[in-house]
Amino acid sequence: MTRTRLILIALLAAFALSGCNTVKGFGQDVKKAGGELEEAADDAKN
Repeated sequence: MTRTRLILIALLAAFALSGCNTVKGFGQDVKKAGGELEEAADDAKN
C-alpha cells in the first residue's frame, strides 16, 4: 500500500512539473505575439 502511494505521488508530481513548463512556454508565446502585434500597430500608425 505504501509503495503504491509513493508511485502515485511521484507520477502526480511529474505531471504537475511538466504542466508548469507547458504553461510557461504558452505564456512566452503569448508575450511574443503581443509584442509583434504592438509593432504592427505602431507601423500602421506611422
